[in-house]
Amino acid sequence: MAHRRPNPVQWTWYALGGGLPPAFKDWVLADTTGPGWARRHLLRAVVQLTPVLVAVLLVVPVPLAYRVSACGGGVLLGLLFSAAYMTETSEHRAVKAGWPPGTTRRIREARAERRAVERGARYRQDGAGSYD
Repeated sequence: MAHRRPNPVQWTWYALGGGLPPAFKDWVLADTTGPGWARRHLLRAVVQLTPVLVAVLLVVPVPLAYRVSACGGGVLLGLLFSAAYMTETSEHRAVKAGWPPGTTRRIREARAERRAVERGARYRQDGAGSYD
């Protein structure tokens, strides 16, 4: 199923926490639940951190080594906090796009259940690996 994608300016706004027009409702759901959703979430977190990192690198009047190490530590902490609230943040994005609360969780749980069944089915073909 093809989804209309936001242009680069709209995506940047979305990555920074802004909402998208209703036409992108399905795209937001696919973005927050599809394969690779966690990787995309962390990419959005890096985009959110970028203005601060650039400001520290260019403006703070200390030796470059201090600025680079401060940026590295900031990215590490930022990504840790972002990862800690990954499911809640993606749920909030989907709700903001117009989906009912709990939609992302239900979709991810259904996908995980399908994968588990498919993984188990490989071992049950022709009775191989079966303890039945």
